[in-house]
Amino acid sequence: MKLFKSVGIAAGVLVIGLAHAGPVNINTADAKTLAKELKGVGPAKAAAIVAYRDEHGAFKQATDITKVPGIGASILEQNGDDILVKNPAKSSKKAKADD
Repeated sequence: MKLFKSVGIAAGVLVIGLAHAGPVNINTADAKTLAKELKGVGPAKAAAIVAYRDEHGAFKQATDITKVPGIGASILEQNGDDILVKNPAKSSKKAKADD
């Protein structure tokens, strides 16, 4: 019975950890935030994202993250819609102003 209780607790902790990821703007987030919010991205990969952004400018689309050495299609797939490149609220305000 104790084994089942321990497994249940471990599964709950795992679910909480997985639910914590994203969304994150890869154009504005610092390395610590990127590592915290993106699945499969630790401190070294997060630093590489920031360094790439500093050298090459803002990412234009989420798929551009795969241009960063060490970031491949797998990380892009794991994070899906959690990778943002612009602030949706600002974009919609601008669109309304342009009407």
